[in-house]
Amino acid sequence: MRGEPSCPKCGGRVRPPGLFADTWQCGLHGTVHPLQPVVPPSVEALTVVVKRARVPVWMPWPLPVGWLFTGIACAGDDRSGGRATAVACSGPGPLGGMGELLLVAEELGVGLGARYAGIDGPDPGPHLRVDDPPDVKLHAAGRPTPLWPVREVPPDRAVFAGEALGMWLWAIVWPEQTGLLMYDELVLTDLRDAGAEVDLLPCGALSPRLLT
Repeated sequence: MRGEPSCPKCGGRVRPPGLFADTWQCGLHGTVHPLQPVVPPSVEALTVVVKRARVPVWMPWPLPVGWLFTGIACAGDDRSGGRATAVACSGPGPLGGMGELLLVAEELGVGLGARYAGIDGPDPGPHLRVDDPPDVKLHAAGRPTPLWPVREVPPDRAVFAGEALGMWLWAIVWPEQTGLLMYDELVLTDLRDAGAEVDLLPCGALSPRLLT
């Protein structure tokens, strides 16, 4: 599955660095970190992104029972490295049916998480209910990490966001009721620090959520 880099904020076409600009350019958003083409999930594809990433590559570890790794996306290029990553997992939802989880780590202003969340971006700050206690507390890289619900998202999903390792952390789940999964004290591992056990990661079919 081949394609061209695209804008992480809108999915539009981007122009590579050239004579008049030394950065990738979107006609709507200006300078961006290009979203690389998404490829079918595999340990090899995951390894490529992990080696390039300058931000965490979050994965529930261990995966919930019955869940599979279903894809990864990365924004950035060979020169700048990965400035945003999105890891997709799919499996049985807490209330039945299939659920999907997308974990996005990104630097300030990249806009990939907001795109998948279905809101105006680039960052979650204006949409966070930080005046209330956090809805979700999980562990990311061994540290307690609070996440707050994100407002004004489409009704087919639940979105939570916070900060981990100095980067934005988004958790986006479909359908909305699968958000109950977030209350099970998930443990997230940064795959940049994982060992050989990643080679045993169960892979499923590519999540269409990464292609929206």
